[in-house]
Amino acid sequence: MDSIQRIFKIGQGPSSSHTMGPKKAAELFLAKHPEVSNFRVTLYGSLAATGKGHLTDVAIINAFFPHQCEIIWEPTIFLPFHPNGLKFEAIQEGKVKNEWIIYSVGGGELADEHTKNSRSKIYKMNTMDSILKWCQLEGKSFWEYVEDSEGKEIWDFLDTVWSTMQAAIKRGIDAEGVLPGGLGLQRKASSYSTKAKSYAGSLRSRAQIYSYALAISEENAAGGIVVTAPTCGSAGVLPAVLYHLLKNHDFTDSRILKSLATAGLIANIVKNNASISGAEVGCQGEIGVACAMTAAAATQLFGGSPAQIEYAAEMGLEHHLGLTCDPVCGLVQVPCIERNAFAAVRALDACSFSMLSDGLHLINFDKVVETMKQTGHDLPSLYKETSLGGLALLKI
Repeated sequence: MDSIQRIFKIGQGPSSSHTMGPKKAAELFLAKHPEVSNFRVTLYGSLAATGKGHLTDVAIINAFFPHQCEIIWEPTIFLPFHPNGLKFEAIQEGKVKNEWIIYSVGGGELADEHTKNSRSKIYKMNTMDSILKWCQLEGKSFWEYVEDSEGKEIWDFLDTVWSTMQAAIKRGIDAEGVLPGGLGLQRKASSYSTKAKSYAGSLRSRAQIYSYALAISEENAAGGIVVTAPTCGSAGVLPAVLYHLLKNHDFTDSRILKSLATAGLIANIVKNNASISGAEVGCQGEIGVACAMTAAAATQLFGGSPAQIEYAAEMGLEHHLGLTCDPVCGLVQVPCIERNAFAAVRALDACSFSMLSDGLHLINFDKVVETMKQTGHDLPSLYKETSLGGLALLKI
């Protein structure tokens, strides 16, 4: 497996697969052809189907500016490697000088048929079962496996990630008004935060978590700076819970960073063995994985054993199996924003459930990851970030 630095990417919303990835690809292609002034980019499959709502064309055109760039939309053509395909063409004197086909595979990552074998392998073990056995044999936890694999410099990186997450929450709590995109969707984080102060006990706690998750998800929908966890569309789940635990349980930043390391490892396992792309496996690969990451992180913070942490992650993913990706108008707003808030509290439920147990359970995390991958492949394409099925068909 690769570094968890490829899980936590700092960038501009609203979509890691439809905005961050295509923008990065455009910048790479431009760097290879600085002498060319005209470009053509063809978007295929999911990228074309929901690209306008995700601002894919805007991200690409801005990356090529001041050069000319023509965008071609092919929503009914799906290239074989991944639903998010792009073809870049450098045009000189009316002729195609060079072309490049690449795929935006989720979390801001780019890949093709040759990428996986060319990347460095940071982690020797890439399944939960093998890593859990290592933890039990060495008497260590998941975050220590991350440190052993990545080196101590990973903590500086995660410190930057955590600071960026907190900044996004604070901006989102302060912001008010209507989100861009045409749905007329009002920001809710500020009012939820205010109302939380008038409650007590578990209702206050839940309202606070809702407000933090909404804050980041609304910032993402508005094109603000967020951290993929594991994607932009699911960026609100993990930081909402960690920020709540920081504020209400006095956990130190050092312990928060260790929980981030564990969360990154959980996402890495899924990304390596299945997918975190909504266009490939539906929202179970985004919100489901975010819930698993968060459940594991919270369980670690509360002193859970490696077995209990694994169990929490397993529940977080298992109970999102089959979740479709059906954004209304191709925007990362409905149902995406609310899903972040609900997944955040569900992650804490998984944490509580696992902490009450001894960590023993029938279906392990690896089996759920395998099931999620198969379920995603079995889902029709209209339920995988194409806005052609599910809630996306509702007349708003």
